[in-house]
Amino acid sequence: MRKFVAGVLITLAAVFIIRSCNDGKEDKSILEENSMLIQQEIANVSKLIVTEGHFAEVYNYKDSKELFGPLLRAEKKALVVVNADVTVAYDLSKIDFEIHEATKTVKIKSIPEAEIKLNPDFEYYDVTADYLNQFDAADYNKIKKTVSASLMKKVEASALRGNAENRLISELQKFYILTNSMGWSLTYQEQTIESLEGLQFIKP
Repeated sequence: MRKFVAGVLITLAAVFIIRSCNDGKEDKSILEENSMLIQQEIANVSKLIVTEGHFAEVYNYKDSKELFGPLLRAEKKALVVVNADVTVAYDLSKIDFEIHEATKTVKIKSIPEAEIKLNPDFEYYDVTADYLNQFDAADYNKIKKTVSASLMKKVEASALRGNAENRLISELQKFYILTNSMGWSLTYQEQTIESLEGLQFIKP
C-alpha cells in the first residue's frame, strides 16, 4: 500500500513538474512573439513626417570699398528677392528604443531632432557695381549666408516647428496604443507614459 501511495505521489509530482515546464515555455514563447510583434509594428510606423512652409525675404545688399583713403569710394549694391520652401521633418527610423521582455516595457531612449531644410530661390534686381569694386563669389556667398540665417529665424518664430511637433506626437500615439493594447508599458527617459495626454510632454 505504501509503495502504491508513494508511486502515486511521484507520478503526480512528475506531472506537475512537466506542466510547469510546459507553461513556462508557453509563456516565454508568447512573450517572445509579443516582443517581435512590437518591434515589427514600431518599424512599420517609423517614417519621415514632414511639415512644409513657404517664406519670402527681400534683402538690400550694399558694399563699399575705400580707394586711396576715405575720399574716394567704390560701391556696389543689389536688391535680392528670396522665395524659400522650408521643410521640418522627423525621421522616426532614428528613434533609439529598447524592448525589455522581463518587465514588458518598451523604453524610448531618445527621439531625433527636427531636420529643417531651406530651399531658397534667389532673384537679383538692380545690381550695380563700380568698376573697381565688382561683384564676386564672396559677395554672393555672403548674401546667401545672411538671408539663410534670417529665414531660419523666421522659421523658428513661426508655427511650422510647432505643427511638426504635433504631427510627431500623433505618430508616437501609435506606439502607446500598441503597447497598451498588449499589456506592455511605454516609457520615455525613465518616465512611464500612462495616457495619450502624457505624450504631450515629450520633447525631442
